[in-house]
Amino acid sequence: MAGTTETVVDLLKRQHEEIRSLFAKVEDSSGKTRREAFDRLRHLLAVHETAEEEIVHPFAKREIARGDAVVGARLKEENKAKGMLEELERLGPDAPEFGPLFSRFHKDVEEHARHEEHEEFPEIERRGTEQQLRGMRAAVEMAERLAPTHPHQGVETPMKNLMVGPFAAVMDRTRDAIRNAMK
Repeated sequence: MAGTTETVVDLLKRQHEEIRSLFAKVEDSSGKTRREAFDRLRHLLAVHETAEEEIVHPFAKREIARGDAVVGARLKEENKAKGMLEELERLGPDAPEFGPLFSRFHKDVEEHARHEEHEEFPEIERRGTEQQLRGMRAAVEMAERLAPTHPHQGVETPMKNLMVGPFAAVMDRTRDAIRNAMK
């Protein structure tokens, strides 16, 4: 449960569970329910990864052993996932090609989450003070409120997120509002 004692790692793990649940819902549904679940999944992944790229990965890169290597591997995975998510969004959940690509995407995202949960998060908890961990949680929540709601492959660094993110976020949120109005 969210609260003042929740740390950034607690928040990210909770979001990973929500992502897992949404993957199952997309896989187990069809039609409108599937499209809505996919839209929620796409949105959560987009804002979650942006916040990790802006807040969590820079801390990990600086503070944990082999931070450059650990974060570099996660950024490569995130770049690949964004490309796959862009393709899935282009196809749409009703396309025949969606299912096989979605299965590969699910496997890749699950592997990425396991790497974070076993290699990055425990070290962040060890290296960060309670104040830092709670402060990063608040920063992640703020970054997610301002983040783009669709994937943007190639925008995986804090600098690129700061340069491209605000414009992409406005465009994404405008596109979302128009789509919602037309439903």
